[in-house]
Amino acid sequence: MKDKAMEFDVIGMHCAACAARIENRLSKEEGVQLATVNLALETSRVVIEEDKISAQRVMEIVKQMGFEFVEKEEGGSETNLEEYKDDLIRQQEKKFVISLILSIPLMWTMVTHFSFTSFLWIPSIFLNPLFQWLLATPIQFIIGRQFYEGAYLSLKNKSSNMDVLVALGTSAAYFYSVYLTIQYYRHVIHHPHLYFETSAMLITLILLGKLLEQKAKGRTSEAIKKLAGLQMRVAVVERDAQICEIDIDDVRVGDIVHIKPGEKVPLDGVVVFGSSSIDESMLSGEPLPVDKKTGDRVIGATINLNGFLKVEVDREQKDTVLSQIIEMVKQAQNSKAPIQRVADKISSYFVPFVVAVSVITFLVWYFIADFGNFARALENMIAVLVIACPCSLGLATPTAIMAGSGRAAEYGVLFKGGEHLENAHRADTVVLDKTGTITKGKPELTDIVIDGMEEDELLRLVFNSEKMSEHPLAHAVVKGLLEKGEIETVEPGFFENRTGRGIVAEVEGRRVVIGNRRLMQEEEIELPQNHGIEEFEKQGKTVMMAAVDRGVHAVIAVADTLKETSVSGVNKLKDMGIEVVMMTGDNEGTAKLIGKQVGIDKVFAEMTPEKKAEEVQKLRAQNRKVAMVGDGINDAPSLAVADVSMAIGTGTDIAMETADITLMRGDLESIYDALQMSRLTMRIIKQNLFWALGYNVIGIPIAAFGFLAPWVAGAAMAFSSVSVVTNSLRLQRKQL
Repeated sequence: MKDKAMEFDVIGMHCAACAARIENRLSKEEGVQLATVNLALETSRVVIEEDKISAQRVMEIVKQMGFEFVEKEEGGSETNLEEYKDDLIRQQEKKFVISLILSIPLMWTMVTHFSFTSFLWIPSIFLNPLFQWLLATPIQFIIGRQFYEGAYLSLKNKSSNMDVLVALGTSAAYFYSVYLTIQYYRHVIHHPHLYFETSAMLITLILLGKLLEQKAKGRTSEAIKKLAGLQMRVAVVERDAQICEIDIDDVRVGDIVHIKPGEKVPLDGVVVFGSSSIDESMLSGEPLPVDKKTGDRVIGATINLNGFLKVEVDREQKDTVLSQIIEMVKQAQNSKAPIQRVADKISSYFVPFVVAVSVITFLVWYFIADFGNFARALENMIAVLVIACPCSLGLATPTAIMAGSGRAAEYGVLFKGGEHLENAHRADTVVLDKTGTITKGKPELTDIVIDGMEEDELLRLVFNSEKMSEHPLAHAVVKGLLEKGEIETVEPGFFENRTGRGIVAEVEGRRVVIGNRRLMQEEEIELPQNHGIEEFEKQGKTVMMAAVDRGVHAVIAVADTLKETSVSGVNKLKDMGIEVVMMTGDNEGTAKLIGKQVGIDKVFAEMTPEKKAEEVQKLRAQNRKVAMVGDGINDAPSLAVADVSMAIGTGTDIAMETADITLMRGDLESIYDALQMSRLTMRIIKQNLFWALGYNVIGIPIAAFGFLAPWVAGAAMAFSSVSVVTNSLRLQRKQL
C-alpha cells in the first residue's frame, strides 16, 4: 500500500523538548516513515504506511503523551483552529491577569526588603505568612496546574521538558515556604524568610512570556494568511442559461464565470468572451497590468480592472496557481532546515543536564559555599532551573524559516522546503539557460526598414499576408505591427505557406512575398544591396524580406529579445560575488552576443540537455556550489544535478517540479531575491542560535554562583524566547 502524508495542527506544546518528544515517539512506531514537528507553527507532518498504522492510531499515541493532533483537511478552512487558538490565548490572558493581581502584594513585600526601599509603606497583613500562603496557593496549583500536568506527562513518557523545570523550581520555593510557615505557627522560628513571592512571580512571568511568544509566533505565519486572504469565497457562474452566485468550492471545471470590472478572478481559466486589463501583481510582482482577450489565460485572485469577462474554469480551487503557492509556502515553513537538527539534538539533552546542574548547585552551596544555609542553596538551585529554559533554542530556527520563506513568497520566490532556503545561501556560481530565462523565449519584431513604398500601404499588405500564417515569426510580425497602430484588415485572395522559407499571398490584387533569401531566389526576386541585413544578422536577429509585385520594399528583423531585468539581474548577482555562466542550445554567435549584452563572460553554446548536466557536474567537481536556473524540459537534467535548482515560474511544469525554488516573476532579479533572502535568513538563524546558546552558557553559571535572583531569572527566561521570535520577525520587513 502507498505511503500517506498527513498534516496536523499540534495543541499543547510548550518548548523544543515537547516537539522532540513527539518526533522521537512517533518515529519509533512501526509504519511511521517520517515525523516532523514545527514548534513555531505548532504543526506536524507525518508519513505513514496505511497497511501498518492509521491516522487515528497516530493521534491516540500523541494524546497519551499529553498533546493533541488535529488533522488538517485538504482545502479545509482553518477558521475553527484559529478561533481555538485565540480562545487559548484569551484563557492565558485571564490566568495572567489573575496571577498578577494575586502576586502584587507578594511582590510589594519582596521590594520593601531591600535597604534602599525600606522606607516604603507596606500593610502589615502583607507580611503575614498565612496571608502570603493564601495568595500563593491558587497561583501554584490552579493557575500553575498546566506546568504540573505537562511535567507529569513528560516524565511518564520518560522524557523532560520546560514544564519539569518550572514545576521543580516553583514547587521547591513554595513547599519550603509552607514548611517555614508551619514552623512559624509552631513557634519554632520567629522571622521566617519566605519564598512565596518567588514561586508566584515565576509563574506570572512565565505566563507573560508565553503570551508574548504566542502572539509573536502568530505574526510569523502572516504570509500564509495574506495569501489565503486573496482567495475568492464565491463566484458568479453561468449554468443552464441562468446566472447564479455559488460557493467557490462548488465551481467545477468547464463552468463559465462572469467577472465585472474591479472584481477578482475567482479561479484559473481561459477567457471566452470580452477583453480587459488584469492586475497580476500578486503573482508576478509587476505593477503594470496585462491585457487579456479571448483565448488568454487568467489566474485566480488577480484583479479585473476595466472590462467585462467570461472565463471558462479549467482548474478547481485546490489546483489553482494560488493554492499551489500557498501549499508550497506551507511545506517550506513546516520542513526542517539541517541546522535545526543541531538545535533539536541539543534541546533533547538540555533539560536533564540542567536538572543535574541545579542539584549540584544546591549541594555545593549547602555543604561547601555557605554551609548549612538551606535557603541560599535553594534560591540558587531555583535560579538555575528557571534561567535554563530551552524554548529560545527551539524557536531559533523555525521562526526564522517561517518569516524568511513567507517574505520571499511576497517577492514571488517559493522555496519548496527549509533545507532549500538554508542551502541557497551557499551558492557561488549561477548557471543560466538563455531562452525563456535571459530572453523572453518568444520572437518579437525589432526592426522594419521600408524603401520605395508608402509605410501605411506596405504595413497593411504585410500584416494581412502574415496574419494567415501559424509560424511564430509571423505571429511576432503581426503582433509588432498591431502595436504600431490600427491597421485595416483585408482578406487575402490567395495564401500559400512555404515551409522553412516564408509565405506567398495576394492582397488587394498585389502579390506579396515575405521570407528569407531562399524564397526570394525561388521567386526570382532581386535581393537588395544594403538595407542593414548583415548588421541585423550580426546582432543575432532573424531577417526576412518583404517583396511586393517582385520588388523588395522592406527588410524585417525579428529576435528573441532580452527580458527587461536581465542586465540588472546579472549585475546584482555579480555584486554579490557570484560568478554567472550561460548555457544554451543556440549557435555560438548568438550565444556570445546575448552574453555580451547582459554582461556574462562565460558562455557555453550548442549544448544538449545532457551536456548542460555534464558541465554543471564539472563545476561542482571544482568545489563550486552551483545554482542552476532554467524554464524548460531541456533544463530538467541540469536542474536535478545542481546544488540549488531554480525554475522560472513562467516555464514548464516539469522544470518547476524538478527545482528546489520557483521564481514566479520569471526574471533574473528574482534569483538575487532568492539568494539574498537565504543569506538574510541564515544570518538571523545564526544570531538566534548564538544568543539562545550564549544566554544559557552565561546565565546558568551566573545563577549557579548565586548572582541571580530567581524572579530575575524568570524574567530573563521569558525575554529570551520573545527576543528570538522578534528578531526573526525582522525578516518580514526586509526590502530586497
